[in-house]
Amino acid sequence: MMRSSEGSGVLAGFGARRCWMGMRRTQTTIVFCLAALVILTGCMGRVRRPNYYILNMPAPSGPPAAEKAHATLAIRQFRAAAYLRQGAIVYKTSPEQIGFYAYHRWAMDPRDFVTNSIAEHLRTGGAFAHLKPYDGSRDADYVLSGRLEKLEELDSQDGVKVQVAISAEITSIATGKTVWSNAVSETEDVDKHEVPAVVSEMNRAMQRAIEKLVTPLSAGWAAGTLGAQGDRR
Repeated sequence: MMRSSEGSGVLAGFGARRCWMGMRRTQTTIVFCLAALVILTGCMGRVRRPNYYILNMPAPSGPPAAEKAHATLAIRQFRAAAYLRQGAIVYKTSPEQIGFYAYHRWAMDPRDFVTNSIAEHLRTGGAFAHLKPYDGSRDADYVLSGRLEKLEELDSQDGVKVQVAISAEITSIATGKTVWSNAVSETEDVDKHEVPAVVSEMNRAMQRAIEKLVTPLSAGWAAGTLGAQGDRR
């Protein structure tokens, strides 16, 4: 009987030790899990978030529509190459190589910005009685179509520049003929190779390009050298 009791005591001791070792393993596992969670939380806290930019030009000012302005102009959304529609700001290190800033993006589709800005300039130019977005209907006299050709940073051994290029044309809905077309390009130097400075110069180049594109159109249409006269040629 004494031997049986001693054996039971030994077995109980082994059981207690195994239970204690199991608890230690559990505690160790919990500690490792908590440490891993802290590390992961720290890494997540350092996740880099993208910066968003928008071109910001002053609102144009000009006279109201002239009394002899009767034409309605529909404006189609400007087109652009696929790489300009991805949202990321574009840079080029050579004519053949295109790069994208991973954490610097446009907050607004550049096509929408160009379309809206040109519409505002034409509205204040006073050459047209009415302007409207093109919806495929034929209730306008003319349709303006265009393309954003370039909106990019240019990197070279000579320094950093930005380039903006736009082309546009106006077509008569009645005849299908092109009555006006123009293409412009503007380049600006960037003094400081930082993305905010690049965007600032893009803004300046865009403003100059739009003014160069639209001003001759408004003046020529108001003077009668474009539009109906051009439509009869």
